[in-house]
Amino acid sequence: MPVPDYETLMLPVLRLIASGAKNVGECVPTLKEEFGISDEEARELIPSGRITVLQSRAHWARTYLSKAGLLHSPKRNLHIVTDRGRQLLAANPERIDNKVLEQFEGFNEWRGASSSGAQPPIEPAPAVDESQTPDEAIASAHAILNSALRDELLGLLQEVTPQQFERLILDLLGAMGYGGGDLANGLMTKTTGDGGIDGIINEDALGLDAVYVQAKRYAPENKISRPDIQRFVGSLTGEGANKGVFVTTSDFSREARDYLTRVQHRIVLINGQMLAKLMIQHRVGVRARSTYVISSVDEDYFSGLNPAQTDG
Repeated sequence: MPVPDYETLMLPVLRLIASGAKNVGECVPTLKEEFGISDEEARELIPSGRITVLQSRAHWARTYLSKAGLLHSPKRNLHIVTDRGRQLLAANPERIDNKVLEQFEGFNEWRGASSSGAQPPIEPAPAVDESQTPDEAIASAHAILNSALRDELLGLLQEVTPQQFERLILDLLGAMGYGGGDLANGLMTKTTGDGGIDGIINEDALGLDAVYVQAKRYAPENKISRPDIQRFVGSLTGEGANKGVFVTTSDFSREARDYLTRVQHRIVLINGQMLAKLMIQHRVGVRARSTYVISSVDEDYFSGLNPAQTDG
């Protein structure tokens, strides 16, 4: 039979991971057998040609389950069913789809049905539905793809070393135009004894001013606190500097953000979601895999045709 849609695959994927499958790759052979998918159908590729339709839909099923808090991914390519997921399975649902997932708060936040309250807020991933125009559906699908990509990037950042993470931040700032876009205008401080400064990058190509960088690769639940920001401000003061960027893979506490409103230093805070968004925007650690060209009628061309060209 044809490959089922991703919603139909949600319940089987959750069951398979609950029974011991570590990732989607381990689920695919069983899904193929369970749904009677032929070898030819299983080899069908998505338009980009990167993966099969079956793999793609199983991955999206896993993504949506994770957003509802039914799956947890302690590291890349390893998924574990949460207590919430096991409770849902214990209820013996006939089907899991987006309507079922809407009962879970985290899923609605991701879909943009409610705000997470984070500062800055997590960019929502709107749903794609049949009421949308093709243009709206493309925009919604693009937002969902970027939302999933942000999560994947944050998972990868948890696996790099602190030194690699600091280098990545300087690469990103360079890509954003700091130092005139020249990576040679940024440097990392020593691994130890850096006094709370992880990197320094010129604000412009001429090196007229420097921006000091603090980079913390923390787990999502471990927020940057006010004392962390106070130490960074103290380090800037010790260097005679007043501009800094504090980057983390997690987030900042309310007290940390409030503290910055009472200091003279100009410090920009970049949390995990914003970091991943900037990486996508400035092509750091990501690359374009496929491009879809949307064409429209060229009115100028047709208005420029002379009568001799249009007769007959």
